[in-house]
Amino acid sequence: MRLLVLGGTDFVGWAVAEEALERGWDVTVFHRGTRPSPEGAAVLHGDRTAQDGLRALEKGEWDAVVDTWSAAPCAVAAAAQLLADRVGHHSYISSRSVYTFPSPLGADESWPTVDADPESDGTDYAADKRGGELAAEGAFGSRALAVRAGLILGPRENVGRLPWWLGRIARGGPFPAPGPADLPIQYVDARDLAAWTLDAAASGLSGPYNLVSPVGHATMGDLITACTEVTGSGAEPVWITPEQVAAAGVEPWTQLPVWVPPGEAHDAMHGSDVSRALAAGLRCRPVAETVADTWEWLTSLGGTAPQRSDRPVPGLPEGAEERLLAGAR
Repeated sequence: MRLLVLGGTDFVGWAVAEEALERGWDVTVFHRGTRPSPEGAAVLHGDRTAQDGLRALEKGEWDAVVDTWSAAPCAVAAAAQLLADRVGHHSYISSRSVYTFPSPLGADESWPTVDADPESDGTDYAADKRGGELAAEGAFGSRALAVRAGLILGPRENVGRLPWWLGRIARGGPFPAPGPADLPIQYVDARDLAAWTLDAAASGLSGPYNLVSPVGHATMGDLITACTEVTGSGAEPVWITPEQVAAAGVEPWTQLPVWVPPGEAHDAMHGSDVSRALAAGLRCRPVAETVADTWEWLTSLGGTAPQRSDRPVPGLPEGAEERLLAGAR
């Protein structure tokens, strides 16, 4: 397979390129040249936000393209239109954020999506991702796949959610663990996402697929336990109720990464139906493996993970941990 990755130097794009290279595929990555490329990939440089920024893509043919773009849909549209006659299949890494909120527990790909314009120069994340889907579909038609990922974790994560938990737990001592411990969480390891996407591209799958682990694959307790064990810090989780989190004025998801309390928002974030992707071959590795590999990568960097500039830095603000622990006593 000849694969073109639009991106390929960061988190999901890197995972896709690396997985394809391990399969022996002929991989080309297109990016601005500000970061290293995966070893073994051919490289094309260009800036999708600049005039004539796609010039390097004006020649060449590929069996498949994977686009990880998460900003203005017009950039997805421009690339897709340029490549449609020279690429066999298009996979767009989208998001479950495209669904109108709140999607109920067990919602599948038929749940309504937000309004979006495929030629927009950027509005908000949900509309941009939906616009990207429409842009790809407009150019590739039935050759377009929308990979609606949920929470993405694993090595090279540049949003900082799992790295924050690992960093905090590595410091040891009692720490607030938002509960209940058996609260289900849904996520996908970037490497499992990459493997499924490449299988889907090779098979010519099209349309939208929710891509996240099935409900019951892992819980907050599983995640916290894995972090505690892999760091070897002896840190002690102090389980905090949702009511205690609220009383301390702490925000779910952003200040306590991954965690959303039981209720409407949790059902939307961690309760998606993924039977379509499972039937199409999705396999999710154990949470302990994702955590261990992320810890190994994080320690190789000296404990400081890269952070995307377009996303808020996750984690508890000063004084919040003390309030949470005090409220649990």
